[in-house]
Amino acid sequence: MILDALPDIPRSLTGLAEWAACLIYVLLRPHRVRPLRLGLLAAGALGVLVGVQLLAGTLPHLLWPAGMLAAAAGMFGFIVAAVKAPLRDAGYLCARALVLAELVAALHWQVHSFFFLEAGRLDPGWRVPFFFVVYPLALVAAYLIEARHFRRAEALAVTPRELASALAIAMVTFCMSNLSFLNANTPFSGRLGLEIFYIRTLVDLCGFVALWAQQGQRLQQRAKAEVRAIDGILRSQHEQYLQSKQSIDAVNRRYHDLKHQIDVIRAERDPDRKASYLDDLEASISDYAARADTGSGVLDVILTAKSQQCAARGIKLTHVVDGALLDFLPAMDIAAVFGNALDNAIEGAARVPDPEQRLITMAVFAKDRLAMVTIENSFTGELRMENGQIVTRRADRERHGFGLKSIRYTAEKYGGSVTVNAEDQWFVLRILLPMPRAAAARAGSAEARR
Repeated sequence: MILDALPDIPRSLTGLAEWAACLIYVLLRPHRVRPLRLGLLAAGALGVLVGVQLLAGTLPHLLWPAGMLAAAAGMFGFIVAAVKAPLRDAGYLCARALVLAELVAALHWQVHSFFFLEAGRLDPGWRVPFFFVVYPLALVAAYLIEARHFRRAEALAVTPRELASALAIAMVTFCMSNLSFLNANTPFSGRLGLEIFYIRTLVDLCGFVALWAQQGQRLQQRAKAEVRAIDGILRSQHEQYLQSKQSIDAVNRRYHDLKHQIDVIRAERDPDRKASYLDDLEASISDYAARADTGSGVLDVILTAKSQQCAARGIKLTHVVDGALLDFLPAMDIAAVFGNALDNAIEGAARVPDPEQRLITMAVFAKDRLAMVTIENSFTGELRMENGQIVTRRADRERHGFGLKSIRYTAEKYGGSVTVNAEDQWFVLRILLPMPRAAAARAGSAEARR
């Protein structure tokens, strides 16, 4: 059989390809250890993976799958030890690394066999320099391709279904690419000499492309989910604003009605009874008569509603707000920004054990053609961070955790920016919004009149 005359990839090169493929994905993700330890870990992994391949080469043909499982386990162990990620994410990266390693090794050996297997094509002395050209070029190209789909600041968050899909692609790719070397007497095996190497490289390339497309689809679905969540928050905040406005209008109407009732009660002849009714009635409606007056009708409604929430939770809310500076923003965007920001502040302040320390301050003012918003609140000093980003402390992350993203999305839509700072149990949110020329001119005139 022609298969007997074809030299397969040396085991040492296969182990080297597996190590290099793992290293690519390790470099693309946050590290679990410091650079020096990572270097030592990588050196140890290189020895283990090459050693496993050399040992597998001594096993009987029937035990070949066991040798490959041991190599895959070594790759998985390297990734788990080096990458700061859950086991599910590590398995996902291992599947991709396995296919990439097969592709790089197959590509090198196919081109190597074409130039060096037949006498006269290239001098055998070029084999080593040729290896040091093909492997680095292929691996650097793979790194650049994968870097577009793997951002270190974003968690992979691989689902069980996505992991199963990646493992299935890797398994099918690996089995189909090596089928001709296991058994040539199948309908899917090759028998045409060097074309077998071409088939293996082509199958590995298809597997790599399939995994690349899977990751791109994952990112696209996540982006769509975030947009839907942010859009839902925007609509929810706007609906909340409308409901709050209706509630406040109803309360104010009730307040004015009660004032007429007070006049009737004052006609009561019994002085003690009349005074008692009046005191009780005024005390019962005093909280509902309070209404913010910032110069922005939308912001007035939001602040009034949030003030009532703060009062119910024992939080002191103070604000110095020039709402007229925000006239250039649509009502829906104002509701989204301030509704989310105050919701987050209320949630943070409400966790403070001492009621006297539950504080929120808010300011909106103009500076150098910028509308500046600061919302500060006391909190327990505990924040949940993942990859440098603040994430929600609630268990349901599918529905929560998009408040800051929504604020940042809205601010950036107008060329603004958002910064957060947490220090000494005090959380500060700052929003800068460039004002249009006309709005900035009005703000400057108002400041001059003061």
